[in-house]
Amino acid sequence: MTKPKVLFVCTGNCCRSQMAEAIGRSVAGDQFEFLSCGSHPAGFVHPLSLMTLESMGIPTDDLESKSWDQFLEQDIAIAITVCDSAAQTCPVFPGGGVKVNWPLPDPSQFPGDEEEQLEFCKRIAGRIKLKIERMMAIDRASLSNEALAAQLDELTDL
Repeated sequence: MTKPKVLFVCTGNCCRSQMAEAIGRSVAGDQFEFLSCGSHPAGFVHPLSLMTLESMGIPTDDLESKSWDQFLEQDIAIAITVCDSAAQTCPVFPGGGVKVNWPLPDPSQFPGDEEEQLEFCKRIAGRIKLKIERMMAIDRASLSNEALAAQLDELTDL
């Protein structure tokens, strides 16, 4: 049986969405296939993301910056944008899934020295992990897409 796909979408697909993909695989990869993409992929995974994930003991070997174009024909159960820019332009993916926005500050744009930036990135990764853990606790099978979207929206401010 194929696992439902959760796609994290950002503009550059180099920081927040990459962390969400890797954290999702680590936390709930047995329940979902976690993926990420960007509207304008940067072509690399940001070093802050890699350092943060490695500090959490999460593998980073398979991470790569990808365009959302490669997912336009895939059955996406849940598309989660992690920045407002991507939320405004995110396409509709096939499969009748839900789309929600969990806007998060971009750690790669955080002012400060490298240590301060890394600490901020770790805080964002912690928020992502909490959101995914709470998402996994939702009884998706008993909900309509609208009800599922509403419950996922409630996780925005975590």
